[in-house]
Amino acid sequence: MLTVRKNRELHSGMIAPKRKNTGQIIKKDFKKNWFAYMLAIPVIAWFLVFCYGPMWGVLIAFKDFKPLLGFADSQWVGFKHFIEFFEGPYFWRVVKNTLLLNLWGIVFGFTAPILLALMLNEARNSRFKKVVQTITYMPHFISLVVVCGMIHIFTADEGIITQILQFFTGKEYSSLLGYSSMFRPIYTFSGIWQSIGWESIIYLAAMSSIDPALYEAADIDGVGRIKKMWHITLPQISPVIVILFIFAIGGLMASGYEKIILLYNPLTYDTADVIASYVYRRGLREASLSYSTAVGLLSAIINFALLWATNRIAKRNSEVSLW
Repeated sequence: MLTVRKNRELHSGMIAPKRKNTGQIIKKDFKKNWFAYMLAIPVIAWFLVFCYGPMWGVLIAFKDFKPLLGFADSQWVGFKHFIEFFEGPYFWRVVKNTLLLNLWGIVFGFTAPILLALMLNEARNSRFKKVVQTITYMPHFISLVVVCGMIHIFTADEGIITQILQFFTGKEYSSLLGYSSMFRPIYTFSGIWQSIGWESIIYLAAMSSIDPALYEAADIDGVGRIKKMWHITLPQISPVIVILFIFAIGGLMASGYEKIILLYNPLTYDTADVIASYVYRRGLREASLSYSTAVGLLSAIINFALLWATNRIAKRNSEVSLW
């Protein structure tokens, strides 16, 4: 009877249940999952030391940093370097090239793994499927330096790509990397060749979780393969596509400088010089540390704004978002 009375009082609000504070909850969870916490410590330490620790260095974007004077004694100049970049002769060139190069990557590079995954998902011959997967995965494991060396060989005067292009166009070409109009196609499609197989794994994994009953019902209704891909497969993997698209838009103002500096030359600066390569030249080769930091910080801020805006739009329209 006493237990029944306490339960009635508890439900009626006469006796408030005891709530554990956050410290008690964490302490209890730590005792239960202490091994998982121990495994997380090296990862957290790595982020603190190599990702968050160096972030204070962005302050040199607002200083006229001189290594001999040190960080504290360098003169504070405010937004001088940002204004210099906006008013500089290369502002529009590097911004335009960065946007166009990444837009090419989104239009062609983002869609290519989805198409490959759809085709592999429809393949019925398991041996053929494995062969295609192996061939498309292999370039991902080749060093970027080796890949760029291969591109230089293939696009040289007597390279296979140059010869094929001459055969179809009837024009004579020297090294294709010497033509500014050729840089974006070479950069984009070589990137697709290198990553299409590896990136398709995510979509294939998402397709493997689709309920087979949906396809069986479509077969009973006499639906063809194309319609099944359009009305079943794509809608089922759309959350994955949206998430990866948000990441892609979030990197619209960022391009890895490694591949670009291995492929470009002064003849192709008009289309190949991007923010990352410009920062590399000004920061490391010309020792303009404060200026290059300001340009890099500006690019990071714009990328964050694009990521936030895209995430909000996706959440509003598809209810799929990063947060």
